[in-house]
Amino acid sequence: MFDTMTMTKIVGGLCGALLIFLLGAWGAQVLYGDYGHKDDHAQAYTIDTGSEDAVEEVVEEVPFEELYAVADAGAGERLWRQCQACHKLDPGANGVGPHLHGVVGREKHAADGYDYSDGLLATTGAWTPENLSGFLENPKEYAPGTKMAYRGMGDAEDRANLIAYLATFQ
Repeated sequence: MFDTMTMTKIVGGLCGALLIFLLGAWGAQVLYGDYGHKDDHAQAYTIDTGSEDAVEEVVEEVPFEELYAVADAGAGERLWRQCQACHKLDPGANGVGPHLHGVVGREKHAADGYDYSDGLLATTGAWTPENLSGFLENPKEYAPGTKMAYRGMGDAEDRANLIAYLATFQ
């Protein structure tokens, strides 16, 4: 089916196509690249983007206590949907995570019948709104070794709203 002449034509065609692509790349480099230019001259035309004149806007962080004071429990109820896959609000009804009924102000690792991880057992104190906010922001950083797989809630206002919603279940 293929003889020597057919194979020679195919190889010659591939080599010719490669040569065309290489010449095209070289021509584009000459036209559009810095081929042969040195850095000793200024650019012909510069577009002013104003980036040198831009003033960095300083974002003042509001203390969590102030956010919690004006938190909206209704907005926190919508955020609760993320949590209810693992936690329950019924007293004593543990799921994958401990029940969260009365969690605001409750001592840490005090949900009866729940097997807490060593990372969370290492923390002490009560679940104050500030402690809950720190935990919800980044659980792995707050309690290294925790079983909680949640990545965290970055927005402080959302955390305050969620904690305000949890506080309604006391």
